[in-house]
Amino acid sequence: MGIIPAMELRHLRYFAAVADERHFGRAARRLRIAQPPLSRQVQALETELGFSLFDRSRRRVELTRAGAVLVEHARRVFDLLDLAVRDARRAAAGKTGRITIGYPSSVAFSGLVEVLRAFRARSPEVEVAVRELPPQQQVDALVDGLIDVGFIRGPLEDVGLAAKRVRSEPLVVALPSEHRLAASRRIDLRLLARDPFVTFPRARGPSFFDMLMRLCHEAGFVPRIVQEAPQLDLVSLVAAGFGVAIVPESVRDARRPGVVFRPLAGSPRTDLFVAWRPNDGSLVLRDFLDVVDRIGVRRASTRRRRG
Repeated sequence: MGIIPAMELRHLRYFAAVADERHFGRAARRLRIAQPPLSRQVQALETELGFSLFDRSRRRVELTRAGAVLVEHARRVFDLLDLAVRDARRAAAGKTGRITIGYPSSVAFSGLVEVLRAFRARSPEVEVAVRELPPQQQVDALVDGLIDVGFIRGPLEDVGLAAKRVRSEPLVVALPSEHRLAASRRIDLRLLARDPFVTFPRARGPSFFDMLMRLCHEAGFVPRIVQEAPQLDLVSLVAAGFGVAIVPESVRDARRPGVVFRPLAGSPRTDLFVAWRPNDGSLVLRDFLDVVDRIGVRRASTRRRRG
């Protein structure tokens, strides 16, 4: 407990106004109250404190030594209160706080940087944390409240999350540069039936994994998976000759030597969703989703590359 009750803060403001003006009449006009009530409020403060704040023996009101000390501290108190109110207003408007964003490795090279840059320009005082997570771990982290928003490769099953599609892109096949089909402009998946495949573990993204398996089954074969690894590491395994891989087109932005990417016949596609908890009323989250809506999650470059 302080020596001045919270309800007496207005008395402190009245005292500071008189100290600034050195005149009860001018201070009363500044505060838009009558002079007698102002005098009584200041006297009540002096009674509460147990010492005089003004020397009233002269024609000009002067601060006592104690009053001069108190007014300097009072001004700092008011400055801190003003800062607190401004910060609270910014927090209420979603301009301060923290947001944790999940993303798959492929988006790190394609679209995430632009979204983060735009969000920081809009809300520079918001603390941003990013976590690279595969799709299933993002879903789990959202449900558990460990992240606030995620970019999840679809199909996205109904897990009680709000979601919006932010990008659709072709699936491509990654081949070692010396592969027999490397010179092809477009590859029929059936031609890869006898090739070894490298892929990510199903547990990292069951829906996306199952979609890839379904494409192979529709092409008449069950892929022979010889190695599993995180998605970006797949490209390194392809370059090393372990096998071929079906990946989103944006993975080519990792630019690994020794690998070529070719479109698949039929142009199968994959969707990227932004997902969040539907009951999350955070203004910071709302602003982030507004940025995603405004600028989109685009590939870093739409220019066609060789390889």
